[in-house]
Amino acid sequence: MKTDHDLSRWTHDHRYAVGNAAAERGTRLVMWITIATMLVEIVAGWWFNSMAVLADGWHMSSHALAIGLSAFAYSAARKYASDPSFAFGTWKIEVLASYTSAIFLLGVAAAMVFGSLDRLWSPQPIHYAEAMAVAVLGLAVNVVCALILGGAHDHDHHGHDHGHEHHHDLNLKAAYIHVVTDALTSLLAIAALAGGWLCGWAWLDPASGLVGAVLVALWAKNLIVQSGRVLLDREMDHPVVAEIREVIAALPESGQTQLTDLHVWRIGNGAYACALSLLTHDTALTPLDIREALSVHEEIVHATVEIHRCDVC
Repeated sequence: MKTDHDLSRWTHDHRYAVGNAAAERGTRLVMWITIATMLVEIVAGWWFNSMAVLADGWHMSSHALAIGLSAFAYSAARKYASDPSFAFGTWKIEVLASYTSAIFLLGVAAAMVFGSLDRLWSPQPIHYAEAMAVAVLGLAVNVVCALILGGAHDHDHHGHDHGHEHHHDLNLKAAYIHVVTDALTSLLAIAALAGGWLCGWAWLDPASGLVGAVLVALWAKNLIVQSGRVLLDREMDHPVVAEIREVIAALPESGQTQLTDLHVWRIGNGAYACALSLLTHDTALTPLDIREALSVHEEIVHATVEIHRCDVC
């Protein structure tokens, strides 16, 4: 006996829709702010001959592209939400965008290393006062953008806490990390320019680019691991798997029922699907019983249940 149950219409759940709408609005706003600031920093870094400011500007250009990708992912996920060809909804469009953004971050780190080493080997005079003003502007813009995305991030947490750890919106997290790394690069640029201006340590300017590159690469690696885990459906060590096993073990006449196969995968922020097979002596057990037992865990939003009867095992 086999049945396929939707425990809730999660794709149309208000909690998911509102969180994504807030994140999409915030991401689009940050994208336009980032593009404007990027243009200012690239021109100023080239004009004033500051590698720190120029690196920050090009760094921000890749972020503008990645944040634009995040905004596009929200739009595409919303546009195709009712498309039946997506068996479990369009959420993984956002996760794929997060993974791609992390790849962009690695590219940014590599470009920062290349540019910084070039300036270490071939120092150039720097217009410190002008470059410092631009770096401060970049830092202020990044802080504002981080606050915008942080507000959407808090909204996402409020809507998706089901008793486990918070389930991050990885697409929003990717955009947030891009903004935070921008803020870090601006902060390093300010410190390097101050050291060069006040103490004559011109080497601080390219050295700050190397330090920023290492931190950006570490953040990118963490984001790749998190989004890659979802894309590869690596969820069998998640606490929800143990909860499903506990539900089956707690069934009436549980000694007569054995869980023979279980697959769990994520289909949304804090939303999981499962497929399970049972071998049982209990002639009264039905898939509806299993569905009702699993419904105590609201993060399990889709279940496929297969029951095999066994008179003698």
